[in-house]
Amino acid sequence: MPVFGVFAVTKAMLPLLKNSTAGRIVNLSSGLGSLTQNSDPNYEFADFKLLAYNSSKTAVNALTVLLAAELKDTSIKINAADPGFTATDINQYQGYRTVEQGAIPTGGYAYAAVRLATVPDDGSSGGFFDEDGVVPC
Repeated sequence: MPVFGVFAVTKAMLPLLKNSTAGRIVNLSSGLGSLTQNSDPNYEFADFKLLAYNSSKTAVNALTVLLAAELKDTSIKINAADPGFTATDINQYQGYRTVEQGAIPTGGYAYAAVRLATVPDDGSSGGFFDEDGVVPC
């Protein structure tokens, strides 16, 4: 499950991030990890109930919130980003975004991860965002 890798890498990098004046952690998540959206029958992807994937992304969102609380007295900001429905192996390349559009700000997308990696010192920590703003957890 992705959450274990996220936790292991974050734990390994924390000593370096704590020495930084502006450490940033951006966890890649998915709207499928939003309990609010998964509970909404009108959600665009309401029919995608992928038990392992969705629950692991929910766990990534929870880890983001809990680590933000733990790091609140440091300069480190931690947030989660949803790159959108990107064409990858997991969806048999059916996503409407290319990998490039999901990874970098091209084609008019204001990619959430880029914004979160450069969030100012007084910016958000512990949030979940997509290109349009806050995603409900």
